[in-house]
Amino acid sequence: MTYIAYIDETGDTGNPQLRGASSCYALGCVIIDLDVWPSVFDSLVAFRRQVRTTFGIPLRAELKANYLIRDSGPLRGLGLAPSQRNYIYQTHMQLLSTLPAEAFAVVTDKAKTGWRGKSCFDGTWEMVLQRLERSCSKQGRTMLLAHDNGENDAVRALVRRARRYLTAGRMEGGGGIQFKADRILEDPVPRTSHHSYFIQLADLVAYAGWRSYQRPGAGVAAVVPQSMWSHIGSATKSEVNMWSLNGSVPGVVLRTR
Repeated sequence: MTYIAYIDETGDTGNPQLRGASSCYALGCVIIDLDVWPSVFDSLVAFRRQVRTTFGIPLRAELKANYLIRDSGPLRGLGLAPSQRNYIYQTHMQLLSTLPAEAFAVVTDKAKTGWRGKSCFDGTWEMVLQRLERSCSKQGRTMLLAHDNGENDAVRALVRRARRYLTAGRMEGGGGIQFKADRILEDPVPRTSHHSYFIQLADLVAYAGWRSYQRPGAGVAAVVPQSMWSHIGSATKSEVNMWSLNGSVPGVVLRTR
């Protein structure tokens, strides 16, 4: 039995003190069982048809958090109010539990960790790979990875290294454990986000995960309030941080040190 995990990022890995840089870097992950992938895809297409009928958003339009927040990209000119864009975002989150799918996010606070650039990118991705490997091992499954096109070489190198060596902290006590992410099949597959509804969902998951940790300003909150993550409901992969002590919500792994 095999899963496919779709992964996308939000924010950047640069210095958070610089103008225009994000305070956090986050990855969102949407997991689909390959045995039901065709029916899940059909359900997602049917949902997007409803969005087109209700709001006039074309099926081929890319729906990502930034476009919904800023009323930009393919949404520009449609005259959608913040409340309508909030509804679109919220219904995407609620859809995850009916597809069916699972979702989680890893959020790195760049100021608290001191991570920048490669250390931030690698550390956040490694945490995602740890959670995926542990889940696959417990369930006796294998996994394929698909991610947004961009840092293809860096992601491929991380996955190849993870097959040989990964570490994770213990649930109790100090120290850590070492293992291999050898249930990940092949190299990760880069996908152009506007060609993949699943990558777009992962983007929305990533941003909602970030905002569950850091409260957005009033303008952003009109579309993506801090409570947006809760709408994922039963699709939340809560075991990824069920032993967390840093106050994160279920399904959102925080890197603060």
